[in-house]
Amino acid sequence: MTALLASVRSLFEARIALEHGADIIDLKEPDAGALGAVSEEVARSVVKFIDGRVPISATIGDELDTTHAVAAVQRLAELGANIIKVGLFNLEQRMHLLSALRDLSGDGLRIVAVIFADVDSFLYINDVAEAGLHGVMVDTAAKERGSLRQLIPDRALAGFVARAREAGLYCGLAGSLRLEDIQSLLALAPDYLGFRGALCGDGRRTETLDAEKIRQIRDSLNVETPTDRRMLAGG
Repeated sequence: MTALLASVRSLFEARIALEHGADIIDLKEPDAGALGAVSEEVARSVVKFIDGRVPISATIGDELDTTHAVAAVQRLAELGANIIKVGLFNLEQRMHLLSALRDLSGDGLRIVAVIFADVDSFLYINDVAEAGLHGVMVDTAAKERGSLRQLIPDRALAGFVARAREAGLYCGLAGSLRLEDIQSLLALAPDYLGFRGALCGDGRRTETLDAEKIRQIRDSLNVETPTDRRMLAGG
C-alpha cells in the first residue's frame, strides 16, 4: 500500500486535498523553502478541521539549529501534528540533531528525518534508525536542480526503500514528482509518495492545489479506501 501525501499551505488547500483523496495531509509553506513551516494559525486550523480523519504531517522549517529544531518539533506536537518532518541539511550538525531527536522520540513522537537527494547521503538511514525515529524520506532541497528521479536513478531509490525497511523505518519518496513517475515508483513499494507541484493547476509548487490534479494522482496510485487511512501513520 503506497499512500498519497499532499502538501498544503492553508486550510482551504487542506479541504481540497482531503475531499479528493489525500491519505496524509502535509503542512508545508512552499514559499519558505524545501521544508518551509506554516504558521501556527494555519496548523491549528487544519488540525481542527481534519479532526483525526487522516494523519497530519508537518515540516519544521529549513536548516534550523538543534535548539530551534527541537523547539519547533515540540510546538508542532502540541498543535496536534501526527508526524513531524525534520530535514538533515547540515552535515556537521546531523549527529547533534539526531541525538536531540532521540530524546524526543522516546516521548512517543513520530518524527521523520528528511534526507536530501542533492545534499546528503543515504548512509544516514542507519543513524536515523539508531536515533529511534519513526521514519525517513528522501526529497530534493533545491527544486530548480531537478526532480527526484532526475537526480537519483530508480535502482538507487529501490535500495533506499529496501534499506529503510530493513531498518524498520516508515519510508517516503518526494521531490517534484509527477503523474508519470508514479508507476515506476510504485514498483519500489514505498509507504507513501509526496506531492506538491503536481497537485497544483499549473504545475508550480507555489500555486494553489487543483482538485482535478489531485484526483488524477489519486487514481494513478489506486490505493486504499478512506477508512484505511488512519492506519498509515500508526494510528
